[in-house]
Amino acid sequence: MAGRPRCELCGSRPAPRLCPRCRLVRYCDASHQGADWNSIHEKICPLLIPPQPCFHSERARTHGKEQLLRRQKSIVEVAVSAAQRFLWEGKALEALPAALQALRFSARVFGWSSVQLVPVYLLLAEASTGTGNLRQASKYLSEAEWIVLQSPECPAAVQSRLHRGLGLFCIAQGNLDQALYHLSTDVYLATSAFGVDSIEVSGGYFHMANIFFRRNKVDVANSLYTEVTRLWHSWLLSSLQEHQGRLRRLRAHAEAAPWADDEEVAEDGMTEAQGEEARRVLQALLGVREKQQLPEETARVLHALAVLHYLDLDLEKRKPQPWECLEDTRKQIQIRKKTKLYNCGNV
Repeated sequence: MAGRPRCELCGSRPAPRLCPRCRLVRYCDASHQGADWNSIHEKICPLLIPPQPCFHSERARTHGKEQLLRRQKSIVEVAVSAAQRFLWEGKALEALPAALQALRFSARVFGWSSVQLVPVYLLLAEASTGTGNLRQASKYLSEAEWIVLQSPECPAAVQSRLHRGLGLFCIAQGNLDQALYHLSTDVYLATSAFGVDSIEVSGGYFHMANIFFRRNKVDVANSLYTEVTRLWHSWLLSSLQEHQGRLRRLRAHAEAAPWADDEEVAEDGMTEAQGEEARRVLQALLGVREKQQLPEETARVLHALAVLHYLDLDLEKRKPQPWECLEDTRKQIQIRKKTKLYNCGNV
């Protein structure tokens, strides 16, 4: 006999309330329903409704499975993006429902033992830490550690992110020695995966510098802060040069064939996540350097922030938000439904 349905958000209490739109998700009370709706459910509600099964042919069944898989992957992408955005805004409590949905659908798509779940567990751990629930954050980190330990071929990049998450958790606990161990491991793994001059290395350096600064080891902290500034400054200048090169090629193409249709140009520039990390790190560095009254270092940070602002304006112009893409998917679903009803009416 099946048990009584449990709340989508907390998973612990009986859930008499049903979402009136998808009629698939249940909640224990109005507060949990509202929290889930504001965090993620509003964005993914139409995609939760599974496509109607078709048993006419093997080809149709295969197409149905592929369609369901694409829909689930879209939910994962939107949920991860929403959770990350809430964390950037300092809204850890709002990030939790989105991260939980990302975990559920990642498990359906990839399986519970897949390394694809590690970044989602890290999001959940960060959100739980932000709400002060360190015990729950520890459980999520343990799940991520177990997956990595059970995956001998786990990429160094994933292991690097895990150790950074463990380091930040240790900082929240006040265990700074253990935090330094995990953050130094993060730097080592990020270096092996991306190279010594990659911005992926800068996060570990930055958090280590903060620890040394708290311990009044200013010389060590300043050397690490300088390295973080150098990495971001160099990367942003390189991104600016690439961006200007793309603009020159576009202008040359337009002048050579002004009557031709516009062509899509592959964009490999700054991502939203990179821009947000750069902004947070550089603004923190600016505060430190201004207090220390180091004009040369302050000027370099300010120049990096100016380049970031220019690139960020371009990013806003060219990159739609995930839920804007999802809106297109919703429209396609409605069109398919109408088309199907029309065809059935004309049979």
